[in-house]
Amino acid sequence: MPPAKKRARSYDPAKTRAAVLAQLGNVRVAVRGLTSEQLALPTRLGEWTVRELVTHIGMAVTAVHRALDLPAPPKQDVQVVEWAFGTAANSAAIADFTRNLAAEHPDLDAYLADVDQSLRALLDAHSGNRLLQTSAGVLPLDDYLVTRTVELVVHTDDLNAAVPGLEVPYDRQALAAATRLLADALAVKAPGGSTEVRVPPYAVVQCVEGPRHTRGTPPNVVETDPLTWIRLATGRLAWTDAVEEAEVSASGERADIGYLLPIMS
Repeated sequence: MPPAKKRARSYDPAKTRAAVLAQLGNVRVAVRGLTSEQLALPTRLGEWTVRELVTHIGMAVTAVHRALDLPAPPKQDVQVVEWAFGTAANSAAIADFTRNLAAEHPDLDAYLADVDQSLRALLDAHSGNRLLQTSAGVLPLDDYLVTRTVELVVHTDDLNAAVPGLEVPYDRQALAAATRLLADALAVKAPGGSTEVRVPPYAVVQCVEGPRHTRGTPPNVVETDPLTWIRLATGRLAWTDAVEEAEVSASGERADIGYLLPIMS
């Protein structure tokens, strides 16, 4: 008899909405104090400067706006976890759009304030069940907002890496949702039960084909913290470097999951 299909994780819509707004607010406060020299600093995202990175953060949020401008599709055709696998295909178009948008919005504080205000208005006006045509497929608004927590947390980390001493805080709920979505994506990419991946305090998933443990401590365990996991899952950090620097603990013959990473790129 085949194993039962795992139920998709659910997310609290009110907490997700609050998390998106909170993390956007954290970025807004930090960006308000950046100097022109800091905005011109390079980032780890190819040729993007900090200015272009900040513009992209706003653009990632206004993806909600652009999706709501389109007619509602007739039915959902993907699950939210599948979004993680479709981001790389649009990277060239996203880069061009970001550069053009940065040129159009020299006042980043005003730009992000408008993004925040318009998002709040849209969330007040639309039900979370409203279907959106996204780059990954058709998703309800509330599910798509979960993907925005990933965008916001990942790019907040990029921003912190680019500007020494900036230390933009991470909203706890945004960090939790981003961690869980990327952990679930690993379990979808490598289904199985031989390896347990732990990202306390937010996520535990089973993955990788092989003997499934049923009780006690699993024979193959990977454990790391949320930001390290997010960096691994998005290609910001190499598996071998994380293991060498003791940012990840991996025990058992099936605990080397480096070949499955990154999830997003």
